[in-house]
Parts: sequence; structure tokens; C-alpha cells
Amino acid sequence: MVKVKVVGGSTTLNFLLLPHLCFSSRTSTTMVFWIFGYGSLVWNPGFDYDEKVMGFIKDYKRVFDLACIDHSGTPEHPARTLTLEKTEGAICYGAAYCVRGGAERERLAMEYLERRECEYDQKTRVEFYKEGDALQPALTGVIVFTSTPDKSVNKYYLGPAPLEDMARQIAIASGPCGNNREYLFKLEKALYDIGHEEDYVIELANEVRKVLGIVEKGFVIKEKKLVGSSHIPLKTAHNIAELKLHRPLPLSEAVGVTMDS
Repeated sequence: MVKVKVVGGSTTLNFLLLPHLCFSSRTSTTMVFWIFGYGSLVWNPGFDYDEKVMGFIKDYKRVFDLACIDHSGTPEHPARTLTLEKTEGAICYGAAYCVRGGAERERLAMEYLERRECEYDQKTRVEFYKEGDALQPALTGVIVFTSTPDKSVNKYYLGPAPLEDMARQIAIASGPCGNNREYLFKLEKALYDIGHEEDYVIELANEVRKVLGIVEKGFVIKEKKLVGSSHIPLKTAHNIAELKLHRPLPLSEAVGVTMDS
């Protein structure tokens, strides 16, 4: 028996393997598997796919409100990882991945994703839009992993916290697959690379840099030299030319300085 819950304009499904049926607004119905990534899946999908499309979904925003205890954190010191918060009018940019070739390839991809995204208790079907066409969805029925924003329902849900508290948690958490700050800095860079930085992510990353001691006396340490501003500027406060002067530190530089300090 399948439980289906309708949430706003999307549908949340609470069973293990979903029917791999995706509808394209441009074409006839096709039997393909599409998954939307808004966190590490953007830069590290980790599974075989046939097509990657950059775009966005509507009425969701990223929040670091979910615990991770098996990748970048531990049960004793959980990391903070992304989930999506339903927010009317919000836009969340990311990558949609398509898997074709039959049920076996789709099964393998979903099994991998379910192991990797084990902290998420929901798979939600959403409409996916390509940049330049915000009115007509390019795809419908795209799967995205989400979390119930209720600690009594999902034990991994942490909820919101003050920026400083989240930064301290992210700065010290680490797990078998890396540390929490790497996840945040890679997200910051990935959003920069696709041209859709988010103030929320930049603010949090800058606060983590403060905690790590990368920021000292108004400067950012880069390649063991003092250069530039102490903060990566918020996108709403500067024009494009200025943003190019303050590109986020590559992870190798930012983390390397942290380990040396």
C-alpha cells in the first residue's frame, strides 16, 4: 500500500522505490528517471547518469537544518547539512540528472541515493524549470529528497539556529567522508560556478571562516598571504564586476590554511 501526501503544488511519497515515470512538458510521456540535486549532488552525483541539466525549482529554499551523522559528522558531533524548506516565492537552483536504460539502471541509482541520503525521510515530486523560462516547466515529476520539518517525525531534523551557533557546529564537525566545512565551502563554490550565489550560504561560509581563524584583522588568508576583503561579499550588495574580485576561496586553499593554523 502506497501513502501519498499532497503538499502545496508538490507531492510527497513515503515509499522506498518510486515508479520511475517522468513527464516532460515539451514531449510525450517518457519512462525515465530524474532526480534534482541541490547540495553535494550538484558537484558530486556519484552515480551513472545520462543527462545533466542546470535549472531550478520553485517555492523551496536551502536551509542547513538537517543532521548528518555518517558522512561529514558523527552521532556524537553531527554535521549540519542541507534540506529544503517550503517557502512561497523562493527559487532553488541546482542540477537535474536523468537515468535511462531500463529498470535495473534506475534501481541501482535509487539504491545508491537512498543509502547516501538516508537522513531524508521524504521523496517529493517537483516541477523543474530551465533558466530563461520561469513559466513553463521543462520537467514535472522530478524527484527531490526532502525532510519533514518535525523532530518527532524525523530524528535527523535539527531545525534552525542562530548563524553563529551553526557556524561553530559546522567548523568542528567531521566524519568518515570529510568535514562539514568542506561541504559548505564546496556548495559556496558550486553556486558561484553556476552563477547563482546565495546570501544565506555566503553569510554562513564567512561566519565559519571566522570561527576557523581564516579571517584575521580584516583580511582573508589565501595561499599564506594576506589578500582582499575579510568576507566574500553578499551578492545583493555588490555588482558583478566586484564579485569577480572576491571569488570564493578554492577549497584546497581554504581548508589548507585551516589545517596549517
